[in-house]
Amino acid sequence: MGIDKSIFVSPSTFHLTVVMLKLGNKESVDAAQDILKSISSSVRHALDNRPVYIRLKGLDCMSGSLDKTRVLYAPVEEVGHEGRLLSACHVIIDAFVNAGFAGKDAKSRLKLLATVMNASYRKDKSKKMDTFDAREIHRAFGNKDWGEYLIREAHLSKRFWYDSIGYFHCCASLPFPHE
Repeated sequence: MGIDKSIFVSPSTFHLTVVMLKLGNKESVDAAQDILKSISSSVRHALDNRPVYIRLKGLDCMSGSLDKTRVLYAPVEEVGHEGRLLSACHVIIDAFVNAGFAGKDAKSRLKLLATVMNASYRKDKSKKMDTFDAREIHRAFGNKDWGEYLIREAHLSKRFWYDSIGYFHCCASLPFPHE
């Protein structure tokens, strides 16, 4: 089936990705931090200055078929379906696209999801398996309601760098309304 524990996302790194940035040096990271700070009021406005909750429900594969899955994820839906979270995400994406740190297609590529399993995380590369069979997992958990979660902040995080508790190193954060 191609399933081993190394392809599961660690709970300590569970996150939603809004946009991948091209930050090649300290100056670009500093600029990205400044951008994140500068859009804080616009993001809060997009959220109507109210907390935003998401629901994770079901499982789906990124592309292809369940028997040859590369990425298995839990789809994200905003509780209340008001579109405030997507509006806030677009404010963030637009700011980084305009600064040249994200591709022009970043907005159209936005798909909020929580990755659960990813074949590219496989530790034993000698197996040369870039997919796994997710049919049984999908049968068991494909309709599961994983619950509601408050989105407390957006992070500017550095890939492959981790903090003391195993989460992605946060270079800057943008708090969301939460009370």
